[in-house]
Amino acid sequence: MHGFDLFNGDADGLCSLHQLRLCEPRSASLVTGVKREIDLLRHLPEGPSLEVTALDLCFDRNAGHVRRVLEAGGTVQYFDHHAASLCFEHPCLRTCIDPSPEVCTALLVDRHVGGRHRDWAITGAFGDNLLSVAEKLAQERGHGDEATLQLRNLGLLLNYNAYGETVQDLHFHPQALYEALHAFESPFDFVVSSPHYQALADGYRDDQQHAQSLRPHRESDDGALYLLPAAPWARRLSGTLANALTQRSPGACVALLTARAEGGYVVSVRTRAGVGADVLCRRYADGNGRAGAAGIDRLPEAELDRFIADYFRHIERGT
Repeated sequence: MHGFDLFNGDADGLCSLHQLRLCEPRSASLVTGVKREIDLLRHLPEGPSLEVTALDLCFDRNAGHVRRVLEAGGTVQYFDHHAASLCFEHPCLRTCIDPSPEVCTALLVDRHVGGRHRDWAITGAFGDNLLSVAEKLAQERGHGDEATLQLRNLGLLLNYNAYGETVQDLHFHPQALYEALHAFESPFDFVVSSPHYQALADGYRDDQQHAQSLRPHRESDDGALYLLPAAPWARRLSGTLANALTQRSPGACVALLTARAEGGYVVSVRTRAGVGADVLCRRYADGNGRAGAAGIDRLPEAELDRFIADYFRHIERGT
């Protein structure tokens, strides 16, 4: 069989595949992309006997291609933490899908491999903004403040690198970044020794300077909404900035709308418990996500006013 490993290009996807292949090495073609390119199974070739592993990719966006692989005689192993209403049973389909709010794909893989590379799972959880979960796991590992901060910063930077309209917006193609970190069994060694880490840290610091003067386009007692320009720095910062703004005002909701080069917006939404960012975003074409963090890949300019009104009504009512 020809093996394929498909993974989201963000911190969660990178750390998931890295753990899995440290424990279960194999030769496989890698398929990945920017954060929001989650229908990656469409890139699989036609033909029989594909051995596919998919990580941190919404099953519902790939269900048809999963079925195609299986019907051609292939096998699929699927790890993910997004809702999967289209999931089905098949003797050659193995799934580990759990949409619980305190789980990410790196933690699911951590369960699968028996915690053998937990520091990478903690890094993925930090990158996926599961801060309290990651901090608890770091404490259980006996990590002090400095070591925990290193894992947190690494998760943030790996996640930061994945945001952009195209891979040209990114500092590193996610496949190249995966290949760089896969040379390191320990995330601490990657932080100290890899030039990729320093390049990401420098890029993040430079991009952050553009965001210093950012102010809400509209805000209320329940949250705020920001409009970002169609610029590479804004596209790169959109996810990590949404997380940072949420951490700055615990309990408040945040929406970041980043202008796309060809028109319209990419939307990132972060909400407090019980509000349902995914419920809001799924009202729009190309919208998906989880309860606390969701987004819309393409919001047309004509729907901007509708979304703004819908967002503030949603976070006020909590439904």
